[in-house]
Amino acid sequence: MVSGGMTCIKYLLFCFNLLFAVSGIAILTVGAVIHTAYHHYSQFVDPSFESAPIFFIIVGVIVFVVAFFGCCGAVRENHCMVITFSVLILLIFGLEVVVGIAGYIRRNEVKSMLESRFNESMYAYYQNQTDVQRSWNILQHELKCCGMNGPSDWTNITHNDTLPHTCCPNTLNNGSCKISTINKYQDSCLEKLKDVIERYGSLIGGVGIGIALVQIIGVIFACCLARSIRKEYETV
Repeated sequence: MVSGGMTCIKYLLFCFNLLFAVSGIAILTVGAVIHTAYHHYSQFVDPSFESAPIFFIIVGVIVFVVAFFGCCGAVRENHCMVITFSVLILLIFGLEVVVGIAGYIRRNEVKSMLESRFNESMYAYYQNQTDVQRSWNILQHELKCCGMNGPSDWTNITHNDTLPHTCCPNTLNNGSCKISTINKYQDSCLEKLKDVIERYGSLIGGVGIGIALVQIIGVIFACCLARSIRKEYETV
């Protein structure tokens, strides 16, 4: 049995792991929400950017499982399980650091990626490519924008004054949305989507930093408990 102040560490570690399990669910939820948002704009986002929320979903599941090891190790005072918990937490922390650094390095690539994808997909919009049309319609409707930089981008492609119906609020797909329409969206879809991606990126970064700090505290508690358990076994 762990005695003295280590009993307090034992229950602190147990409570920490309950919190850690909840954080695992939170990470999974954040990843799922962001993945859903990215999925709507899959025609404009490189697969490498879509992998970030998927990584969070996987980490959320792993964190939940690891928290189980921590709880069992603390309650049963099992040295092996506590050490396993510490090692797994450090591995997760290392993965988070690697992904965080990669995301920080690639943050300046968002605009150039979007410009390239927008240029390609705008020409495909009028070639009856259903996926492209659906993505553009969702983008313009949800973000209240029109074209890459504005409505005139569409006229440069069609060489007439017709705009996609989603450039005009509450307009049917009957060709009635035109460059001359007063009630049309004027904002750049490029800037709007860039803001969305950066905002989700900040959310991922903030959650990652918060969880990483909690992980370090958990590792410290686990190491203290493991050391105490080992001393107890040595004195028996």
